[in-house]
Amino acid sequence: MTTTYDPKHPKYLDEADVRDELTRVYDLCHGCRLCFKFCTSFPTLFEFVDRHDDQDAGRLTPAQQDQVIDECFQCKLCYINCPYIPELHEWALDFPRLMLRADAMRHDTKQVSARDRLTTEVMGRTDLMGKVATTAAPLANKVVAAPAGSFVRKAVEKVTGVSSVRLLPPYAKQRFSTWFARRPKVRINKRQGRVAVFPTCLVEYQKPEIGHDLVKVYERNGIECQLAEGASCCGAPFLHSGDLDEFNKIAAKNVTALANSVRKGMDIVVPQPTCGYVLKKDYVDYVGNDDARLVAANTYDASEYLMKIHKAEGTSLDMDFTGDVPGTVTYHTPCHLKAQNIGLKSRDLIKLTGAKVKLVQQCSGIDGMWGLRAENVDISVPIAKKLGDEIRRAGGDVVAGDCNLANTAIAEQTGEDPLHPLQLIARAYGIPPETPR
Repeated sequence: MTTTYDPKHPKYLDEADVRDELTRVYDLCHGCRLCFKFCTSFPTLFEFVDRHDDQDAGRLTPAQQDQVIDECFQCKLCYINCPYIPELHEWALDFPRLMLRADAMRHDTKQVSARDRLTTEVMGRTDLMGKVATTAAPLANKVVAAPAGSFVRKAVEKVTGVSSVRLLPPYAKQRFSTWFARRPKVRINKRQGRVAVFPTCLVEYQKPEIGHDLVKVYERNGIECQLAEGASCCGAPFLHSGDLDEFNKIAAKNVTALANSVRKGMDIVVPQPTCGYVLKKDYVDYVGNDDARLVAANTYDASEYLMKIHKAEGTSLDMDFTGDVPGTVTYHTPCHLKAQNIGLKSRDLIKLTGAKVKLVQQCSGIDGMWGLRAENVDISVPIAKKLGDEIRRAGGDVVAGDCNLANTAIAEQTGEDPLHPLQLIARAYGIPPETPR
């Protein structure tokens, strides 16, 4: 049994070794039970172990071990609440990273079905899908917007494995990078920072308006913006599906591109929390070179960077919020921002406008693509319903959240149209939304 989270370790993909490590960790988790409320993996695990009088996790079958793995959607909440993580305890327990190791082992040993592999290929090729869909946006959006459970959506589910009942974000007619290249250039008189925007596939192809407002808010505050040249999707769908070969190719390419931007004097800014987590944490684990560490050390969440400018000596934010400032904002905190351990920077940024912020910290159960896979609907939709209930109870004038997929789940459950915090700040400045082209 090897306790390792290093993908380059010779035992990382060894099935017998992985399953022995699963037994060790399952036994520790069963004895603790602190994380019973974060996802169904833990109640499922506890129920399997409790079937045996001696409560020995070693009695679980491989299929039972795998069910626990399949129900983990990498929210990371167990890790940030666990008292036995490698940095704190000799048990060196990191449940989410062990689940990634187990997924990689099953993928490497061909224990993943052909259907699951196809779904990963479809969902993982976000740049290919985005380029095609934005080129044919009206047609693509007819398919995406077809009613849940309709013949069209069921046909898509049968072919791709994407759930026929989940709300899907539509594609934009103009990509963010196209808008950025064509926009009028802004002269910055007092520069307070230089950033390379890593737009993420969600902003590039589906929510470019987040990128529009990010750039305008940043430039208003003296922050020069460029695109992260040569970078593509962060690769999270492949990582979370166990396809390390594809993930490592994407990660190595992005690390090289982003490190070049850092060496040119730019920080990396990411407007989506899952992608920011991958750049800050996963690239260090899986690429593991000096460039990966350089990128991680200079990567910021979009709100995190603005609050850095606000609090640093010699720089400050424009506090002239004369536009539309709501009285109360219901702010959803994405799990992958909590996992970055940077504090609630978006909440702090919103409070600068004078708005009262109501926090909602219920997970959306999406994890990039996990919640959109057809086989996960029975688990993911009830989680989204809990989030919807909390949003309704909060009753803010406006709903805001950093994660566009979580925001889509909120829209699915409540009918609300959440804003990214940078969109809310743009409106508070009086910056109008970009006119669609």
